[in-house]
Amino acid sequence: MNIKMNKKLFIGLPVLLMAFLMSCEKKYQSPGHYEEDLFADERQEGKAYIMNREECFDGSELVIAGSGVKLTDSSKGRGRSFFIYKVNSGKVLKTVRDSTVDFPMQFLSLQRLKLKGHGDDSIYVYLKQLKGYRFIAKDKNLKYQWLKAAPVYSVKADK
Repeated sequence: MNIKMNKKLFIGLPVLLMAFLMSCEKKYQSPGHYEEDLFADERQEGKAYIMNREECFDGSELVIAGSGVKLTDSSKGRGRSFFIYKVNSGKVLKTVRDSTVDFPMQFLSLQRLKLKGHGDDSIYVYLKQLKGYRFIAKDKNLKYQWLKAAPVYSVKADK
């Protein structure tokens, strides 16, 4: 009886172990299955984020209420496009550095600004320190660039 019991145990135990392991098998799921988009409700495909006035003011290093803002130069073709604007006169509303601004002044923008609807009205010019564009900055005496994602706001509409 001992030999029959050992034989059944010898055959039955591995079969029982295999059945147990097969029932605990986990299906492989790709890492994409586990991803969770934390900003799904904030993201809108195809639409650029546009800052409001307060965000623009807080994110800028230099804010000017300027008039006579005009496109003076642009570059298209090889490399990234950029546009150089000139501010004829204005009033400094915010500066991070204790510096004076001599008018007329020029700044660089990576996007074309929509100045047509504002005519000769004063607009808010939101600027940050120019990064990159060494040769252009030296040649054109540029120190600032337009704050990315900042639209053109009219001073008249703010009053």
